[in-house]
Amino acid sequence: MLDVKTKYMGLELKNPLIVGSSGLTKSIDNIIKFEKYGAAAVVLKSLFEEQIKYEINKVHTHQDSMFSYPEAEDYISNYARHNSLEEYLNLIREAKAKVSIPIIASINCVSASEWTSFAKKIQEAGADALELNAFILPSDFHRSAAENEEMYFKIIEEVKKQVTIPIALKIHHYFSALAQTAQKLSWTGISGLVLFNRFFAPDIDLDNMKVVATNLYSKPEDIAMSLRWVAILSGNVQCDIAATTGVHDGKGLVKQLLAGAKAVQVCSTLYKNGFQQIELMLQYLSEWMEKNNYTSVDQFRGKMSHRKTDNPAAYQRVQFMKHHAGIE
Repeated sequence: MLDVKTKYMGLELKNPLIVGSSGLTKSIDNIIKFEKYGAAAVVLKSLFEEQIKYEINKVHTHQDSMFSYPEAEDYISNYARHNSLEEYLNLIREAKAKVSIPIIASINCVSASEWTSFAKKIQEAGADALELNAFILPSDFHRSAAENEEMYFKIIEEVKKQVTIPIALKIHHYFSALAQTAQKLSWTGISGLVLFNRFFAPDIDLDNMKVVATNLYSKPEDIAMSLRWVAILSGNVQCDIAATTGVHDGKGLVKQLLAGAKAVQVCSTLYKNGFQQIELMLQYLSEWMEKNNYTSVDQFRGKMSHRKTDNPAAYQRVQFMKHHAGIE
């Protein structure tokens, strides 16, 4: 019999396929369907720092004409803060009650401020793990690369003070020394690195002269960036690696496992192809394993990583060369 089980962040998963954080994972009905179609775990839609702050500021705007003493302001601020979190905590509790697969909470963060105290309540609600979706755009002309990167370490440090459940850090590739930074991040005691996060991409609407969103969903060819870095980091970091962005079918799933990923997160393909895509991807995985005489995922995981491939330069060399491209 085929063994497609994997272990990610200390969690025993029935297969390597995880539904990534998105609007799809904020619904308990969807989470139940994801389990039905075979997903091994679900990352809930992120709770945003900005979301909490916005709600507090919005209440302040209304209360300015209603209250003239600080006790009222403190009460309403705490109320807004509590209710925003309570809704998220209820989703965790309900999901844990209705499905058997691990539920991974998610916080989208850019600082190590007071929001870190929320992590403890997320753990108390029953989350199996916590994914920190952190990205600091290196656009501040007055802040060095070292200062930008230091914030990631501060975020981990503060969250680890609050929780004992496994922590994964979801990062982008905007680092001056990505390999070294990823390795150092893995030394902090986190259980996983997720490569890579996907954020708002701006475009300009020429007719209305507005900045709008573009490329909302990933494309299959987007797998190249994460595939390269999963392969390079595999075996060189002290935590598990999960791959995401550009994994749209069973082939993408197998490729990331060959590169060294412990788990693979999918999102855009579910929007484009429906939830049944989970089942189809897992079916492809099983058929590919049978065809290549593998009985477990562990037998081939990382076989094509930078460390183990016969041609490691294929991952390192970024300039166009006909030798690698296979064309004139």
